[in-house]
Amino acid sequence: MLTTIIGHLLAILIGISLGLIGGGGSILAAPVLIYIMAVPAKSAFAMTLVIVGFASLIGAIPHWRQGNVNPKIIALFAPASMLGAYLGARLASLPFITHTIQLITFGVMMLIASITMIRKGASKSETSFNKVDHHDHHAVIRKWLAIALEGLGVGTLTGFIGIGGGFLVIPVLVLLGKTPMKEAVGTSLIILALKSVAGFAGYFGHVPIDWNLLLSFTIASSAGILLGSYLNQFMSAKQLEKGFGYFVLAVAIFVLIKR
Repeated sequence: MLTTIIGHLLAILIGISLGLIGGGGSILAAPVLIYIMAVPAKSAFAMTLVIVGFASLIGAIPHWRQGNVNPKIIALFAPASMLGAYLGARLASLPFITHTIQLITFGVMMLIASITMIRKGASKSETSFNKVDHHDHHAVIRKWLAIALEGLGVGTLTGFIGIGGGFLVIPVLVLLGKTPMKEAVGTSLIILALKSVAGFAGYFGHVPIDWNLLLSFTIASSAGILLGSYLNQFMSAKQLEKGFGYFVLAVAIFVLIKR
């Protein structure tokens, strides 16, 4: 009983992190399911997609109302990332992909995510979408192509190890798409929800799913993301990311040692 309570409290925190900084939810969801709730790795990664994907969809609602969602970027980024998520999940479902391979890959990506968050949290700059040079037609095309290709790559990781890739998606939207930070956070939540659906479709029927646990975790994380999205109006994501990055670094080291 105590383990169940702790696990669901952490699910609420996962949702809060998604609402505040647009990422980090899937990075925490899988370790909670694997090491606290004793869910097998492949099942945990599949369940993570549903939990974080649904929570992201719920959390995107207030961002949409605040005007922090860019449909044009979603239309460009989402199809490639959904394809990648499905292919990544099908690859992960193959018998020769062991839980050790997935956990090592997951741990390495957590290390990268933590470093990215720490560096972003320390950065003072924020790019604005309005500063894009629309007169350089070829440069704009290259940027949009780079965004789509990055979507394919991040989508594949999403399917393979359940990581939503907010720590990768948001920097691309900001640096290549010249999207303001708050808009990048809201847009990334929609993208995450869409590719989570595709990734789970790749797992469905190939790994066992604890549907009761999946439902309760989804409800808990959805409640958390509503709170996080509300708090996002009053708090700076950059101020939070550095501290969160150090926490993710500690979890990454634990995963790689524990695997």
